[in-house]
Amino acid sequence: MIRVFLLDDHEVVRRGLADLLTASGDIEVVGESGSAQEATRRIPALRPDVAILDARLPDGNGIDVCRDVRAVDSSIKGLILTSYEDDEALFAAIMAGAAGYVLKQIRGTDLVDAVRRVAAGQSLLDPAITTRVLDRIRSGVEQPRELKSLTEQERRILEYVAEGLTNREIAGKMFLAEKTVKNYVSSVLAKLGLERRTQAAVLATRLLGKNQNH
Repeated sequence: MIRVFLLDDHEVVRRGLADLLTASGDIEVVGESGSAQEATRRIPALRPDVAILDARLPDGNGIDVCRDVRAVDSSIKGLILTSYEDDEALFAAIMAGAAGYVLKQIRGTDLVDAVRRVAAGQSLLDPAITTRVLDRIRSGVEQPRELKSLTEQERRILEYVAEGLTNREIAGKMFLAEKTVKNYVSSVLAKLGLERRTQAAVLATRLLGKNQNH
């Protein structure tokens, strides 16, 4: 059975999702919440395979929940559910390590399929968009002033963050102590003028260069 946690502030939506997923026969809903803070606390304890996270909540957002949960347990896959399709949210989802990003207009059968694929370790993020985001970080072309201030090491850290790796995973890849990686991440955010809880939308606007033509 695939274990799923549901985070959505509308009870009707949660109930509909739970009925839909349970009816599939191979998915079990192990918990649900309408609060970002409560979900951040409960998800690691319940250890679902997939957490379906509403992007916008009264007390936060599913993208931050995804990042916080994956920092505790990177085996939990995050599937961001949103009503809006925009580059900022998509970029933020990539930065938070989400495995997928689906619109609420999705058909029920497609959502069940999405949960199965994410649980199996697949990414539902469009590779072309992920590539565009990473290219934007890597290339010196059209680079915002802030990015130019990053050292080579910091830029590599930012790339890994964009690929959804946790500090622990980055530490393993770069042969650094986890604490060192944490310090690097703090330094990167400071240089980019971001808050500790990544102001991903601001970063997305810069890195995706949405305003480059203005």
